[in-house]
Amino acid sequence: MGVSSRSAVAIHALTMLARWDDRSLTSAEIADSLASNPVLVRRILGSLRDAGLVWSTEGRGGGWTLARAPREITLYDAYAAVEMGPILSRHPHPPSEACEVGRHMQAVLESEFRDAEHAMEERLGRTTIAHLVQQTLARERELAH
Repeated sequence: MGVSSRSAVAIHALTMLARWDDRSLTSAEIADSLASNPVLVRRILGSLRDAGLVWSTEGRGGGWTLARAPREITLYDAYAAVEMGPILSRHPHPPSEACEVGRHMQAVLESEFRDAEHAMEERLGRTTIAHLVQQTLARERELAH
């Protein structure tokens, strides 16, 4: 399947919720920041809710908030909540057994791809949403000077 833009949208939404943690944000507010559609944002937020990362309240003054502290949510948590399947695409059908490369390529690639995916998961697991808020605020301060 590969990584889609859902991960970036999810991480963006979580960072916004962490940045303005004193209030709920609507999907429209988050969509404005993404220059995107609120329906898409609601779908992503629904997956984040199912993963226990956010929760929502209905009605006037309702919206979305983090279900855990920003320092307890990693980029891998966001990725895992919205992406399905392996990161790197595998052969869509088995290669030819009549070819010495074809006979072994799936096993060789599986090992390499699995190691690469594990490295990505480990790296994303080291960065928290709190860290992204800090980076965002630091960059904003740099722009102000």
